[in-house]
Amino acid sequence: MRPHHDGSPLYVSNPAPSLGDDVVVRLRVPSGYGPVERVVVRSNPDHEPAWVDAVSDGAADGWEWWSAVIRVANPRHGYRFHLVRADGRVEILNQGGLGDIDALDGQDFALVAHNPPPAWLDDTILYQIFPDRFARSAAADARTAPDWAIPAAWNEPLDPVHPGRSRQLYGGDLDGATERLDHVADLGATALYHTPIFPAESNHRYDASRFDTVDPVLGGDDAYRRLIEAAHARGIHVIGDLTTNHSGIAHEWFRAAYGDPDAPEGAFYYFHDDAHTDYETWLDADTLPKFAWSSDELRRRFIDGPDSVVGRWLRPPYGIDGWRIDVANMTGRLGAEDRNAEVRQTLRRTMTDIREETLLLAESTNDAATDLQGDAWHGGMTYPAFTRGVWAWLADPRRIPHHGFDGEETDEMWFFGLPTGMPRYDARQFVAQYERFTSQIPWRVQRGTMSALDTHDTARFATYASPGAVPVALGLSMTLPGIPVVYAGDEFGLEAVDGEMSRTPIPWARRDEPEIRERIALYRELIGLRRAHPALSTGGLRWLHVDERSVVFVRESADECVLVVAARGGADATVPAALVPGAGAARALYGDAELTVGDDEIRITADGTAFAAWALPGVSAPPPRAHETAPEYEAFAQLGGPAD
Repeated sequence: MRPHHDGSPLYVSNPAPSLGDDVVVRLRVPSGYGPVERVVVRSNPDHEPAWVDAVSDGAADGWEWWSAVIRVANPRHGYRFHLVRADGRVEILNQGGLGDIDALDGQDFALVAHNPPPAWLDDTILYQIFPDRFARSAAADARTAPDWAIPAAWNEPLDPVHPGRSRQLYGGDLDGATERLDHVADLGATALYHTPIFPAESNHRYDASRFDTVDPVLGGDDAYRRLIEAAHARGIHVIGDLTTNHSGIAHEWFRAAYGDPDAPEGAFYYFHDDAHTDYETWLDADTLPKFAWSSDELRRRFIDGPDSVVGRWLRPPYGIDGWRIDVANMTGRLGAEDRNAEVRQTLRRTMTDIREETLLLAESTNDAATDLQGDAWHGGMTYPAFTRGVWAWLADPRRIPHHGFDGEETDEMWFFGLPTGMPRYDARQFVAQYERFTSQIPWRVQRGTMSALDTHDTARFATYASPGAVPVALGLSMTLPGIPVVYAGDEFGLEAVDGEMSRTPIPWARRDEPEIRERIALYRELIGLRRAHPALSTGGLRWLHVDERSVVFVRESADECVLVVAARGGADATVPAALVPGAGAARALYGDAELTVGDDEIRITADGTAFAAWALPGVSAPPPRAHETAPEYEAFAQLGGPAD
């Protein structure tokens, strides 16, 4: 029984304001919480606190609503609610939670006054492919493998040992991907994200030798154009993958710079000697020289303007719909130098100048809060909040013998690069971690952050999933805020002990086997759940019950709510009925859990490891009274009824 606010349309009149706009923000207080005599909204314009009193809007369905108008003064405008109780106690609500001591500015709710995401973000279900391993067209048979490659048959096992791990080439190509787009569409995915497609000296192509053409091994520029056109014809957006942190040593820019201090490209990289032979790399990979973003010429060629690399692939005849930036967290950063914000903002400006309705995602695999504030990235490929938490709760550590880079056999479990191994969480810890790692990211950016069970850089979740956990983990991906992600092969039930082994060729010939058909059907059904209920993409989030074994939450909008339970080891949750208005009209959407509605409480029970969801009526609220002349008031008032 606690007050609630989030960045969804129930509580914020304009999620994409401009500087100087007035925005109505609302607080919702359950009647059983106890009397609240005053609510004050504290903003922090120019890092100096500003205060405005909220007004009571009245009550509906057992909740009292308050509203206030705040004027957006900064690109990231933080705010929080101070609640004054009848006995004089003061409590503070921000994204860090409800507390009785002062709160951190970094955890305040935040409005972002620029760089709105594309409208199609709300409908995005991302399907990720690794081109060499996704699908192979007949045209691939006529192509000659490059000198660096070790050709492999489609059903040949992966070689995890160097050099096979990066040079084994199965011949997947872009025309093959085009031929399989009906599978992607049939699953319900709405966006295709592919790993790099530029010429390189590896199967993963993160060591690009140029950025202005598509690798002929994949079919070249025309095959890419055909893939994009075919995807767009099916309503599927296409997201490219770009390495702004480094190139490969075979890149034409690096070859010009290496050993030639006078070359214009010499400023593109960090050289540690006058001869330009000792250079900075990504981590310890000597094949990946790191870009120096102090170079204006590098910016001009790579990220700045319509004729740059970034602009080339957004313009016709290609017209991709966005970029995922590899190693975005390290781009422009080296020691005391930090040009990350300059690079990402320049990159994004190029994108918006060509077409505003494009998406920009950042790979930042750990705590990315300081970068994910909305100034350029619309979201991130991160792991702590959702992915690692889901694994720690719903997976089991297993010792599976496998070979690594150097050929040595080990049975140590890979866990996102953490040398301490996989922790074991209960449901409370899963929620605590989720809340901790989202508490400093604006709601709008949370919605654009990827909720992946796994990717091409990780082991596959199914390898370590506890019995029955795949539907639960997938269900959470589809029902919590963020972009759901399906890594190609997960819907086939593929398993892999680490990121290298997760890049398995898709076994298309086995698609009709009963177990695979069942797994594909599961993915199709849960993706369908997400797409059929807009509250799951744009609605608010309230946690209703959390214990060691289960979580219960609701995604809310004015039109519909969706109640969700996820459990490992069974669920027996009791929630005050006042916290779930409309529970009596609940309609089962998925799963076998039982919902019992009483006069004073609702009870949710489930056996074993389970996931279930119900549709509920939308949230009823009185019209906001804070500022009837606010620009967005008329539309916002419709959430609670006609404006006075």
